[in-house]
Amino acid sequence: MYKIVSDSACDLSKEYLEKHDVTIVPLSVSFDGETYYRDGVDITRDECYQRMVDDPKLFPKTSLPSVESYADVFRSFVEQGFPVVCFTITTLFSGSYNSAINAKSLVLEDYPDANICVIDSKQNTVTQALLIDQFVKMLEDGLSFEQAMSKLDALMASARIFFTVGSLDYLKMGGRIGKVATAATGKLGVKPVIIMKDGDIGLGGIGRNRNKLKNSVLQVAKKYLDENNKDNFIVSVGYGYDKEEGFEFMKEVESTLDVKLDSETNVAIGIVSAVHTGPYPIGLGVIRKYETL
Repeated sequence: MYKIVSDSACDLSKEYLEKHDVTIVPLSVSFDGETYYRDGVDITRDECYQRMVDDPKLFPKTSLPSVESYADVFRSFVEQGFPVVCFTITTLFSGSYNSAINAKSLVLEDYPDANICVIDSKQNTVTQALLIDQFVKMLEDGLSFEQAMSKLDALMASARIFFTVGSLDYLKMGGRIGKVATAATGKLGVKPVIIMKDGDIGLGGIGRNRNKLKNSVLQVAKKYLDENNKDNFIVSVGYGYDKEEGFEFMKEVESTLDVKLDSETNVAIGIVSAVHTGPYPIGLGVIRKYETL
């Protein structure tokens, strides 16, 4: 038995978190660089998106969770004798991992025998959700802490996000993934198809038309799944402000890729990712089923 913790970048629904006993440590967002709101606590995803849609010149910033917020969660479980597995967003986007590592060190000073594993998931949003979901499944299927951890590297290596965005402005503002924006701006109006793997961002194609971009996302994802036996994978969709587009895209994913989506881990892409992608990201994430590893 172990406890699963994640920062809020995983975008799992409240229903999922409650059902599967996953604890969230929130990142924060600021619209003026001074006042910060905790993700899902002081501000909702929809409120953040609405502010961005209402003011296209607004470029919010995120802040990592405090060391104390992680330490409080770790300590509460350690005092009950539970091992802890904590997943953080890729270090490409945030220093959340470093904050959790420092919190672990603090807790170990008081509880030197505590078993706390902090993992840079090398993921974000939907694939962070999928990675956590595989650990939930292993826990609920009775695998030990050690057995679950033995699957970690292969699970992370198999994960991919394939997505596109509505505007390049947010990519340009976020220096960490600015190279993708730079590669895609050679022609006016061009937007990228982006692939996220191993904690980094790469270019999977370019286009202008939104529907053609979404089709390109599907084709790049199809190629990966076909080359790696799609039956070995869980597939889920992530969408931004436009929920109707997200629901329609789910149908397109199932028909084009000939897969059944995992509805529990389809995600409404949250505040942390929106800061980097803007309000109109859309795409899908995939990960190997742990049983196939």
